[in-house]
Amino acid sequence: MDETVEIVRSAVAAGRFTQHVVVNVAKLVNMRSDAQLKESVQSCDIINIDGMGVVLGARLLGHSVPERVAGVDLFHELLVMSARNDFSVFLLGAQNDVVASAASKAQALYPKLKIAGYHHGYFWDDESAMVEKIRASGAQLLFVAITSPKKENFINRWRDQLGVNFVMGVGGTFDVVAGKVKRAPVWMQKYGLEWLYRVMQEPGRMWKRYLTTNSKFAWLLAKEKLRLLLN
Repeated sequence: MDETVEIVRSAVAAGRFTQHVVVNVAKLVNMRSDAQLKESVQSCDIINIDGMGVVLGARLLGHSVPERVAGVDLFHELLVMSARNDFSVFLLGAQNDVVASAASKAQALYPKLKIAGYHHGYFWDDESAMVEKIRASGAQLLFVAITSPKKENFINRWRDQLGVNFVMGVGGTFDVVAGKVKRAPVWMQKYGLEWLYRVMQEPGRMWKRYLTTNSKFAWLLAKEKLRLLLN
């Protein structure tokens, strides 16, 4: 986390563009069949792991992963850093009332934070106008709270026209900040059960998604572990 925040701070201060993404089990699985999503993720300058399933899976295969960097936690750390360094931010995504509430609560949490603007995530009829609004705001950091793969592809498609120094997708973070959705208890986060908490909150929408991607990930992990053991 600290390393990521410092890389972003240094890049923004230097006016150097940085594209960031987090990966979880679902995104890794979907990248195998979605070439555009895969390209959007691999085009990023920073890739963090936002999912204990990926952290534990990577460690099982012998990769050294120091810690999980959850998108919602990184969002707050970057707001603290921005307020401290007089950087301005733009919040894009979610429903209008949600993003407005998230902006208001972020301002209350971090009084010195400069919010250059915010806008809901339903602008697909005219993406170029939305990009121009972000550019005109003068924001240095852009946070995009739209579902995957829309946010990754939007960011990658317009990265050179956004006018910001840093951009990251933050998924459902605005819902959490606004108080619309609760995060899983810390013990569930620690043991990689945040997905289960999401299913418990929204069973109708989430159970099939997590059942499918988690099962595929477990199978891919088992195959790779067996390959390593046999070689």
